[in-house]
Order: sequence, then C-alpha cells, then structure tokens
Amino acid sequence: MLKMTTGDRVMSITIYIILTILAFVTFYPFWNALVISFNSGIDTMKGGVTFWPREFSLDNYDIVFQDSRILNGFFISILRTVIGTASAVLFTAIFAYGMSRKELIGKNYYMIFCVVTMFFSGGLIPTFLLIRGLGLFNTFWVMVIPGLVSVWNMIIFRTFFQGLPAGLEESAKVDGCGYWGTFFRIILPLSGPVIATLSLFTAVYHWNDWFSPSIYISEQKLLPIQTMLQQILSSNIMTEQMAQADSTAAAHMQKLKSVSTKSLSMATMMVATIPIICVYPFVQKYFVKGVLVGSLKG
Repeated sequence: MLKMTTGDRVMSITIYIILTILAFVTFYPFWNALVISFNSGIDTMKGGVTFWPREFSLDNYDIVFQDSRILNGFFISILRTVIGTASAVLFTAIFAYGMSRKELIGKNYYMIFCVVTMFFSGGLIPTFLLIRGLGLFNTFWVMVIPGLVSVWNMIIFRTFFQGLPAGLEESAKVDGCGYWGTFFRIILPLSGPVIATLSLFTAVYHWNDWFSPSIYISEQKLLPIQTMLQQILSSNIMTEQMAQADSTAAAHMQKLKSVSTKSLSMATMMVATIPIICVYPFVQKYFVKGVLVGSLKG
C-alpha cells in the first residue's frame, strides 16, 4: 500500500471539504422545504425555520390530502407517468431497432432528419396549432402522444442494439423469427439496463413536466399535480382556495387558521416530489451500465 504524502493528504481533505459543501448546498433547500411542510403555518410566517420544525404540525398535509383537486392531480400525474413512460420507451426502442439495421436503405438520411429536430423546432405557436388541429387540445393524450419518440433516447437505444452480437439475430432467423419476433424475444430481453435507465429519465420528465399541460390543457380535472403546484406557487392564493373548497367543514376551517400559503405550498411540493425520488434506488444500479453501454460505440 502506497503511503500518502503530506500534499496528498491536503488534497484529499480539500476535496472532501468541497464535496461536503456541495452536498449541503444541494440537499439543504429540499430539507428546508420538508421542515417547513411539517411546521405550523403561523409559526412559519415568523421566519427562522431552518433545520427542524419549531412547532411540529400535520395540518398542512391534512389539508392537502383532503383537497380533491390535489388528489386528482396526483392521480393524473401517476397515470401520465406510467402510460407515457411505457409507450415512449416502447416506440423509441422500435424506432431505434429499425434505425440500427444495416439493410435499411437511406438510414443516414433518416438519421440526419432526426438530429435536425434536436436543434430546431417550429416554435410554440405552430406546435399549438398542430396540437389543436390533431384534436389533442384539452385531452389527456396531449401529455403522452407528442413525447412518444425521443431522438436522444433513440440514439442511445440504436447504439446499444448495434453493439449486440450479430449471431443472436442470425440464430433467431434460423429458428423462424422475423423482425418483430427477434425484437420482442431477443433484443428487448437483453436490453434491461438501457431500458431501465431511459425509463427513469422518461418517467422523471413526465412527472416533472408542468409547462405543456399549462399550455395545452385548460380543464382543471386534467391538470397534473406539477402544473397545479406551479399555479399555486405563482398565484399565492392556496389558502383562500383551500378555504373555499373546505368551507363546509368547521374542523378544516379551524386548521386553516394554523396554516399559511408557504407551508401549504411546501407540503404540496413534498407530495409532488417524494414519489419520483423513491424510484431512484430501484434503478440506480443500471445507470452506469445502461448509459455507458449506449454511448461507447458511435
């Protein structure tokens, strides 16, 4: 074992200090939001709530979970994430498999057309007119169909498929498999790491996306929770809305007196954030393998 010099020790200590500071700066805002969500709203308005709740209270979450609009937005987000992720990964993988075939005529031109879309778009107004012309405006599918194919994910899939041994497909053809049979029986089962990685990236996008529903959806019942959260944070009228929604319940009116817009907003933010964070530990082991395998070969 090599003995560390004084300079090596100083460098190691410096690196650890820098990483600790970066970790703290990154994690503290989330922790502070969590603390405020568990703190009494009236006490939060006084300021100074930092590392732990000064007056612990569950009233914020009680009000949030009893608001039907929040629960409906949560359900829409889950439905969009599940359907959007599954369909996007499947369609992108099918597209990438076709682009990976050597016998595809003109695939270089197709690839150029795909890459161009990564740098240029028609803009918001033409896209809005297209969405409305397709009949997707104010529908659930406007959050799913436009994102069915991702060029960046297609490139990763394509590179991974090109790196698979050619003998696998030749063996499948000998056994009588066509392109579809080879894809679903041979290619997809071997693509677990890259599928898990890109599924997570796609799920995070669908869960966190608030902009497209705010543009293409005007009906409250179709809004996902992230869009509702953005509206709450920008309007600062959550307490008043909650009061109107629960005005028939005297117990809720009493609880509303102990909360504030900020504390309710932080509680809603936690409800919208924690579910997608819980997914990371289950697919973390696939990150390095999935992304690297899809990027080693051009």
